[in-house]
Amino acid sequence: MRAVLTTAHGGPEVLELRSDYPRPEPAAGEVLVKVAATAINFHDVFTRRGMPGIKIQLPVVVGSDIAGTVDALGQGVPAHWLGKRVLIDPVMRDADRMGMLGETTDGGRAEYCVAGASMLVEIPPEVTFEQAAALPLAYGTAYRMLITRGALTAGERVMVLGASGGVGVACVQLARLVGAEVLAFAGSATKLERLREIGATHVGNYADRPFLEFVKQIYGKPRTSGAGGVDVAVNFTGGDTLPDTQRCVRLRGRILCCGATAGFNLSLDARYWWTYEHTLIGSDGWLKEDLSTLLGLIAEGRLSPVIDRVLALDQTALGESLLERREVVGKVIIRL
Repeated sequence: MRAVLTTAHGGPEVLELRSDYPRPEPAAGEVLVKVAATAINFHDVFTRRGMPGIKIQLPVVVGSDIAGTVDALGQGVPAHWLGKRVLIDPVMRDADRMGMLGETTDGGRAEYCVAGASMLVEIPPEVTFEQAAALPLAYGTAYRMLITRGALTAGERVMVLGASGGVGVACVQLARLVGAEVLAFAGSATKLERLREIGATHVGNYADRPFLEFVKQIYGKPRTSGAGGVDVAVNFTGGDTLPDTQRCVRLRGRILCCGATAGFNLSLDARYWWTYEHTLIGSDGWLKEDLSTLLGLIAEGRLSPVIDRVLALDQTALGESLLERREVVGKVIIRL
Protein backbone atom coordinates (compact mmCIF):
# COMPACT_ATOMS: atom_id res chain seq x y z
CA MET A 1 0.00 0.00 0.00
CA ARG A 2 0.99 3.64 -0.32
CA ALA A 3 2.33 5.34 2.79
CA VAL A 4 4.48 8.31 3.77
CA LEU A 5 7.17 7.40 6.31
CA THR A 6 9.11 9.69 8.60
CA THR A 7 12.44 7.93 8.20
CA ALA A 8 14.76 10.01 10.40
CA HIS A 9 15.01 13.26 12.34
CA GLY A 10 15.58 16.25 10.10
CA GLY A 11 13.81 18.43 7.54
CA PRO A 12 10.93 17.56 5.19
CA GLU A 13 13.40 15.67 3.00
CA VAL A 14 13.31 12.75 5.47
CA LEU A 15 9.68 12.03 4.50
CA GLU A 16 9.51 9.11 2.07
CA LEU A 17 6.53 8.09 -0.07
CA ARG A 18 6.41 4.31 -0.44
CA SER A 19 4.09 2.26 -2.66
CA ASP A 20 5.08 -1.14 -1.21
CA TYR A 21 4.56 -0.59 2.52
CA PRO A 22 2.99 -3.68 4.15
CA ARG A 23 -0.73 -3.44 4.72
CA PRO A 24 -1.46 -4.03 8.42
CA GLU A 25 -3.79 -6.72 9.70
CA PRO A 26 -6.14 -6.18 12.66
CA ALA A 27 -5.45 -8.24 15.76
CA ALA A 28 -8.11 -9.29 18.25
CA GLY A 29 -10.11 -6.27 19.36
CA GLU A 30 -8.85 -4.17 16.43
CA VAL A 31 -10.26 -2.98 13.13
CA LEU A 32 -8.65 -2.17 9.80
CA VAL A 33 -9.59 1.32 8.61
CA LYS A 34 -9.36 2.44 5.00
CA VAL A 35 -8.07 5.97 5.51
CA ALA A 36 -9.99 8.74 3.75
CA ALA A 37 -8.41 11.80 5.37
CA THR A 38 -5.74 12.67 7.89
CA ALA A 39 -4.61 16.05 9.19
CA ILE A 40 -1.09 17.43 9.39
CA ASN A 41 -0.28 18.77 12.84
CA PHE A 42 2.71 20.59 14.28
CA HIS A 43 3.05 17.51 16.48
CA ASP A 44 4.10 15.68 13.30
CA VAL A 45 6.75 18.33 12.66
CA PHE A 46 8.04 17.94 16.22
CA THR A 47 8.19 14.16 15.72
CA ARG A 48 10.23 14.67 12.57
CA ARG A 49 12.56 17.19 14.21
CA GLY A 50 12.94 15.15 17.38
CA MET A 51 11.45 16.21 20.71
CA PRO A 52 13.72 16.70 23.74
CA GLY A 53 13.39 13.80 26.17
CA ILE A 54 11.07 11.79 23.90
CA LYS A 55 12.40 8.89 21.83
CA ILE A 56 10.35 7.79 18.84
CA GLN A 57 11.21 4.57 17.00
CA LEU A 58 11.79 5.41 13.34
CA PRO A 59 10.71 4.94 10.63
CA VAL A 60 7.06 5.56 11.50
CA VAL A 61 3.92 6.51 9.62
CA VAL A 62 2.77 9.63 11.44
CA GLY A 63 -0.69 11.19 11.24
CA SER A 64 -2.84 11.07 14.37
CA ASP A 65 -6.06 12.71 13.11
CA ILE A 66 -7.61 9.88 11.09
CA ALA A 67 -11.02 9.48 9.44
CA GLY A 68 -12.07 6.64 7.19
CA THR A 69 -14.17 3.51 6.74
CA VAL A 70 -13.89 0.26 8.68
CA ASP A 71 -12.72 -2.31 6.13
CA ALA A 72 -12.10 -5.44 8.24
CA LEU A 73 -12.62 -6.65 11.79
CA GLY A 74 -10.33 -8.45 14.17
CA GLN A 75 -11.54 -11.25 16.39
CA GLY A 76 -14.13 -10.16 18.95
CA VAL A 77 -15.09 -6.86 17.32
CA PRO A 78 -18.87 -6.40 16.96
CA ALA A 79 -20.01 -6.88 13.37
CA HIS A 80 -21.91 -3.58 13.24
CA TRP A 81 -18.62 -1.68 12.85
CA LEU A 82 -17.94 -3.14 9.40
CA GLY A 83 -18.43 -0.44 6.74
CA LYS A 84 -18.96 2.36 9.27
CA ARG A 85 -17.55 5.85 8.66
CA VAL A 86 -15.37 6.51 11.70
CA LEU A 87 -13.11 9.02 13.36
CA ILE A 88 -10.32 7.44 15.41
CA ASP A 89 -9.49 8.74 18.85
CA PRO A 90 -5.73 8.28 18.40
CA VAL A 91 -4.83 7.93 22.09
CA MET A 92 -4.47 4.34 23.27
CA ARG A 93 -6.02 4.48 26.73
CA ASP A 94 -5.98 0.79 27.70
CA ALA A 95 -3.84 0.00 30.73
CA ASP A 96 -1.82 -2.60 28.84
CA ARG A 97 -1.22 -0.44 25.77
CA MET A 98 -0.35 3.25 26.00
CA GLY A 99 0.71 5.74 23.33
CA MET A 100 -0.76 7.42 20.28
CA LEU A 101 -1.35 6.44 16.68
CA GLY A 102 1.00 8.31 14.40
CA GLU A 103 3.68 8.49 17.08
CA THR A 104 4.30 5.24 18.92
CA THR A 105 2.56 3.16 16.23
CA ASP A 106 1.77 3.76 12.57
CA GLY A 107 -0.93 6.33 11.87
CA GLY A 108 -2.93 7.89 9.09
CA ARG A 109 -0.50 8.77 6.30
CA ALA A 110 -1.23 5.49 4.61
CA GLU A 111 -4.06 3.84 2.71
CA TYR A 112 -4.88 1.65 5.72
CA CYS A 113 -4.23 1.69 9.45
CA VAL A 114 -5.32 -0.41 12.42
CA ALA A 115 -6.94 0.85 15.60
CA GLY A 116 -8.62 -0.62 18.63
CA ALA A 117 -12.39 -0.88 18.34
CA SER A 118 -12.63 1.10 21.58
CA MET A 119 -10.98 4.05 19.79
CA LEU A 120 -13.72 4.45 17.17
CA VAL A 121 -16.28 7.25 17.01
CA GLU A 122 -18.94 6.98 14.31
CA ILE A 123 -19.11 9.98 12.00
CA PRO A 124 -22.62 11.42 11.49
CA PRO A 125 -23.78 11.50 7.85
CA GLU A 126 -23.76 15.32 7.85
CA VAL A 127 -19.99 15.42 8.58
CA THR A 128 -17.36 14.98 5.87
CA PHE A 129 -14.20 12.94 6.30
CA GLU A 130 -12.15 16.14 6.02
CA GLN A 131 -14.13 17.84 8.79
CA ALA A 132 -13.80 14.81 11.06
CA ALA A 133 -10.05 14.54 10.45
CA ALA A 134 -9.63 18.17 11.53
CA LEU A 135 -10.83 17.44 15.05
CA PRO A 136 -8.76 15.43 17.56
CA LEU A 137 -5.43 17.19 18.10
CA ALA A 138 -6.68 20.74 17.45
CA TYR A 139 -10.37 20.98 18.26
CA GLY A 140 -10.30 18.24 20.90
CA THR A 141 -7.43 19.97 22.69
CA ALA A 142 -9.11 23.38 22.45
CA TYR A 143 -12.45 22.03 23.69
CA ARG A 144 -10.99 20.42 26.79
CA MET A 145 -8.78 23.44 27.56
CA LEU A 146 -11.45 26.13 27.10
CA ILE A 147 -14.69 24.40 28.04
CA THR A 148 -13.89 21.49 30.36
CA ARG A 149 -10.86 22.84 32.19
CA GLY A 150 -11.20 26.58 31.63
CA ALA A 151 -14.98 26.76 32.20
CA LEU A 152 -15.28 29.63 29.72
CA THR A 153 -18.71 31.28 29.83
CA ALA A 154 -20.73 33.74 27.75
CA GLY A 155 -19.68 37.36 28.08
CA GLU A 156 -16.12 36.67 29.21
CA ARG A 157 -13.15 38.23 27.47
CA VAL A 158 -10.57 35.75 26.20
CA MET A 159 -7.28 36.42 24.43
CA VAL A 160 -5.62 33.76 22.28
CA LEU A 161 -1.92 33.86 21.43
CA GLY A 162 -0.91 32.05 18.25
CA ALA A 163 -4.52 32.14 17.11
CA SER A 164 -3.97 31.24 13.45
CA GLY A 165 -2.76 27.66 14.01
CA GLY A 166 -4.96 24.62 14.40
CA VAL A 167 -5.51 24.86 18.17
CA GLY A 168 -5.68 28.66 18.07
CA VAL A 169 -8.35 28.78 15.38
CA ALA A 170 -10.34 26.14 17.28
CA CYS A 171 -10.10 28.29 20.42
CA VAL A 172 -11.46 31.32 18.57
CA GLN A 173 -14.39 29.36 17.16
CA LEU A 174 -15.29 27.56 20.38
CA ALA A 175 -15.01 30.73 22.45
CA ARG A 176 -17.41 32.49 20.11
CA LEU A 177 -19.69 29.46 20.20
CA VAL A 178 -20.18 29.86 23.95
CA GLY A 179 -20.66 33.62 23.61
CA ALA A 180 -17.27 34.90 24.76
CA GLU A 181 -15.52 37.96 23.31
CA VAL A 182 -12.25 37.07 21.59
CA LEU A 183 -9.01 39.00 21.13
CA ALA A 184 -6.92 36.95 18.70
CA PHE A 185 -3.23 37.45 17.96
CA ALA A 186 -1.30 36.46 14.83
CA GLY A 187 1.66 37.69 12.81
CA SER A 188 0.24 38.95 9.51
CA ALA A 189 -2.59 41.08 8.18
CA THR A 190 -3.90 38.18 6.08
CA LYS A 191 -4.15 35.90 9.12
CA LEU A 192 -5.84 38.62 11.17
CA GLU A 193 -8.47 39.16 8.51
CA ARG A 194 -9.20 35.43 8.44
CA LEU A 195 -9.51 35.41 12.23
CA ARG A 196 -12.07 38.23 12.02
CA GLU A 197 -14.02 36.19 9.49
CA ILE A 198 -14.28 33.22 11.88
CA GLY A 199 -15.46 35.33 14.80
CA ALA A 200 -12.63 37.22 16.54
CA THR A 201 -14.02 40.45 18.01
CA HIS A 202 -10.59 42.10 18.14
CA VAL A 203 -7.28 41.16 16.51
CA GLY A 204 -3.69 42.16 17.13
CA ASN A 205 -0.51 41.75 15.11
CA TYR A 206 2.27 40.92 17.54
CA ALA A 207 4.79 41.58 14.77
CA ASP A 208 3.85 45.27 14.97
CA ARG A 209 3.85 45.76 18.74
CA PRO A 210 3.70 43.69 21.95
CA PHE A 211 0.42 41.94 22.68
CA LEU A 212 0.30 43.54 26.13
CA GLU A 213 -0.08 46.96 24.48
CA PHE A 214 -3.10 45.73 22.50
CA VAL A 215 -4.77 44.45 25.67
CA LYS A 216 -4.20 47.73 27.50
CA GLN A 217 -5.54 49.71 24.53
CA ILE A 218 -8.70 47.62 24.13
CA TYR A 219 -9.55 46.61 27.72
CA GLY A 220 -7.38 48.80 29.90
CA LYS A 221 -4.65 47.82 32.32
CA PRO A 222 -5.73 45.23 34.91
CA ARG A 223 -6.36 46.79 38.31
CA THR A 224 -6.66 45.25 41.75
CA SER A 225 -10.11 46.85 41.85
CA GLY A 226 -11.20 44.36 39.19
CA ALA A 227 -11.21 46.71 36.22
CA GLY A 228 -9.29 46.13 32.98
CA GLY A 229 -7.69 43.13 31.32
CA VAL A 230 -9.09 39.86 30.01
CA ASP A 231 -10.88 37.16 31.98
CA VAL A 232 -9.04 34.30 30.27
CA ALA A 233 -5.68 34.11 28.48
CA VAL A 234 -4.82 31.15 26.25
CA ASN A 235 -1.06 30.71 26.04
CA PHE A 236 0.35 27.56 24.48
CA THR A 237 3.30 29.37 22.90
CA GLY A 238 5.43 29.41 26.02
CA GLY A 239 8.94 30.81 25.60
CA ASP A 240 9.22 34.24 27.20
CA THR A 241 5.53 35.16 26.83
CA LEU A 242 4.18 34.16 30.26
CA PRO A 243 5.10 37.28 32.31
CA ASP A 244 3.40 39.61 29.82
CA THR A 245 0.44 37.21 29.67
CA GLN A 246 0.09 37.59 33.44
CA ARG A 247 0.02 41.37 32.98
CA CYS A 248 -2.95 41.04 30.61
CA VAL A 249 -5.25 39.08 32.95
CA ARG A 250 -7.71 40.76 35.26
CA LEU A 251 -8.29 40.11 38.95
CA ARG A 252 -9.14 36.43 39.56
CA GLY A 253 -8.69 35.60 35.89
CA ARG A 254 -7.41 32.34 34.40
CA ILE A 255 -4.39 31.47 32.28
CA LEU A 256 -4.82 28.30 30.21
CA CYS A 257 -2.01 26.18 28.79
CA CYS A 258 -1.97 23.02 26.65
CA GLY A 259 1.60 23.17 25.36
CA ALA A 260 4.67 25.33 24.82
CA THR A 261 5.54 25.53 21.12
CA ALA A 262 8.21 28.23 21.64
CA GLY A 263 9.83 26.59 24.67
CA PHE A 264 8.80 24.96 27.94
CA ASN A 265 11.34 26.52 30.34
CA LEU A 266 9.11 29.41 31.47
CA SER A 267 9.57 32.36 33.80
CA LEU A 268 6.73 33.39 36.10
CA ASP A 269 6.20 36.70 37.88
CA ALA A 270 4.85 35.57 41.23
CA ARG A 271 3.81 39.10 42.15
CA TYR A 272 1.02 39.07 39.56
CA TRP A 273 0.08 35.52 40.47
CA TRP A 274 -0.70 36.38 44.09
CA THR A 275 -1.70 40.06 43.76
CA TYR A 276 -4.29 39.37 41.05
CA GLU A 277 -5.21 35.93 42.42
CA HIS A 278 -4.71 34.30 39.04
CA THR A 279 -5.48 30.65 38.42
CA LEU A 280 -3.06 28.79 36.14
CA ILE A 281 -4.81 25.83 34.49
CA GLY A 282 -3.08 23.09 32.52
CA SER A 283 -4.91 20.90 30.02
CA ASP A 284 -3.62 17.74 28.35
CA GLY A 285 -5.34 16.50 25.21
CA TRP A 286 -8.98 15.44 25.05
CA LEU A 287 -11.35 12.60 25.80
CA LYS A 288 -13.17 10.43 23.31
CA GLU A 289 -16.45 11.98 24.50
CA ASP A 290 -15.12 15.41 23.48
CA LEU A 291 -14.76 14.17 19.89
CA SER A 292 -18.35 12.92 19.89
CA THR A 293 -19.50 16.33 21.12
CA LEU A 294 -17.55 18.13 18.41
CA LEU A 295 -18.89 15.84 15.68
CA GLY A 296 -22.38 16.63 16.96
CA LEU A 297 -21.73 20.38 16.77
CA ILE A 298 -20.66 20.01 13.14
CA ALA A 299 -23.69 17.85 12.31
CA GLU A 300 -25.97 20.50 13.85
CA GLY A 301 -24.36 23.23 11.75
CA ARG A 302 -22.99 25.07 14.79
CA LEU A 303 -19.30 24.44 14.05
CA SER A 304 -17.35 24.32 10.81
CA PRO A 305 -13.68 23.41 11.22
CA VAL A 306 -11.37 25.81 9.41
CA ILE A 307 -9.48 23.91 6.71
CA ASP A 308 -6.80 25.95 4.97
CA ARG A 309 -6.27 23.43 2.17
CA VAL A 310 -6.60 19.79 1.18
CA LEU A 311 -3.56 18.05 -0.32
CA ALA A 312 -2.80 14.65 -1.85
CA LEU A 313 -0.65 12.07 -0.07
CA ASP A 314 2.34 12.84 -2.29
CA GLN A 315 2.14 16.48 -1.15
CA THR A 316 2.68 15.63 2.52
CA ALA A 317 6.15 17.23 2.67
CA LEU A 318 4.68 20.43 1.23
CA GLY A 319 1.99 20.40 3.90
CA GLU A 320 4.52 20.05 6.71
CA SER A 321 6.63 22.85 5.22
CA LEU A 322 3.61 25.17 5.10
CA LEU A 323 2.95 24.55 8.79
CA GLU A 324 6.60 24.97 9.65
CA ARG A 325 6.71 28.34 7.86
CA ARG A 326 3.45 29.42 9.56
CA GLU A 327 1.78 29.96 6.18
CA VAL A 328 -1.63 28.47 6.96
CA VAL A 329 -4.70 29.39 8.98
CA GLY A 330 -6.41 26.37 10.49
CA LYS A 331 -5.88 22.81 9.34
CA VAL A 332 -4.08 21.15 6.43
CA ILE A 333 -5.75 17.89 5.43
CA ILE A 334 -4.32 14.99 3.41
CA ARG A 335 -7.04 13.30 1.34
CA LEU A 336 -6.40 9.72 0.27
